Amino acid sequence: MNQIRASDAADMRRCRGDNLRRLLRGGYLGLLAAAIATTPSVAGPPYPVRAITVIVPFAAGGPTDVVTHIVTGHLAKRLGQQIIVENVVGAGGTTAAIRATRAAPDGYTLLMGHMGTHGSALAAYPQLVYDPVKDFAPIGMVVRTPVLVVVRPGLPVNDLADLIRYSSQHAEHIAMAHAGFGSISHATCTLLNTIGAIQPATRAFQGTGPALKALVAGRVDYMCDQIVGAAPRVKTGEVKALAISSVRRSPILPDVPTAAEAGVPSFEVSAWSALFAPKGTPQHVVDRLNAALGHALDDPEIRRALGSLGGEIPLADERSPSSLTGQVQREVSRWRPLSRPEAAPGGERVRQ
Repeated sequence: MNQIRASDAADMRRCRGDNLRRLLRGGYLGLLAAAIATTPSVAGPPYPVRAITVIVPFAAGGPTDVVTHIVTGHLAKRLGQQIIVENVVGAGGTTAAIRATRAAPDGYTLLMGHMGTHGSALAAYPQLVYDPVKDFAPIGMVVRTPVLVVVRPGLPVNDLADLIRYSSQHAEHIAMAHAGFGSISHATCTLLNTIGAIQPATRAFQGTGPALKALVAGRVDYMCDQIVGAAPRVKTGEVKALAISSVRRSPILPDVPTAAEAGVPSFEVSAWSALFAPKGTPQHVVDRLNAALGHALDDPEIRRALGSLGGEIPLADERSPSSLTGQVQREVSRWRPLSRPEAAPGGERVRQ
């Protein structure tokens, strides 16, 4: 056997080392490529990294405010950041909606919109400065809430037929409260007034919370309010419920008849609340918020809290941004044709 020179042996060792390194490097790169191929891509920077503000279009204590606090408590835990609820009142909720459209589209300012801000406001404000469909990034439906027709305890009426009859006989004295032109309470009671040919004096408040207080105090005669806000007052006897606008009675107020049972079948309307972000909010932020909202709505504690107030939790396939877009489009189509001059501020008889 020929003797191998020391230099040749060194060359052989270097060759074997180079080959080993190439094999290891190739295997590593292959594993890395496989990992990249099977790992979901992350679009955009981490979110959230600071506190989030949710704008509520009415004063504290109203149904939208109550729903918001119930849901955002869970969202804050899920997202790992503080959520600040900011009540912005005025113009039937449209002041808050306008503010939301002007916020930075980064997911740190959201709006708890509803049937009023994203539908019936168009009937009161034909020149509304925002488009409910185009100027928001829908996140998801939060809750559906039937509407109650409630009256002050001393009003001598027992059902909707009585209210319509009494109103026609006391047209100069009957007064209706609402949370601002274009709000849910204003729109739904305007629908009822149209059906019953009622022409009341009206008083606008900065939310249905203050409006209910005025009703309890006897300063107004009747109003329409989401069951979430009105049910506690009905249960204590502070106000009297004449009818509910849903197709079936509510399990939390089983003695209150539906509008159809009360002889006014055309008064069927369901209010709702939903989360929106400003237009242009990144999709990964919308997806993160939608997933957190879905988790909240599946939480037994949240479901009990909303259900105890008469709220109806949307089904899983009703919680997507696309489903919410369809809901807003339907509301716009429903309410826009009702826009007329007398629906705007100044077109109704107002009691001071």
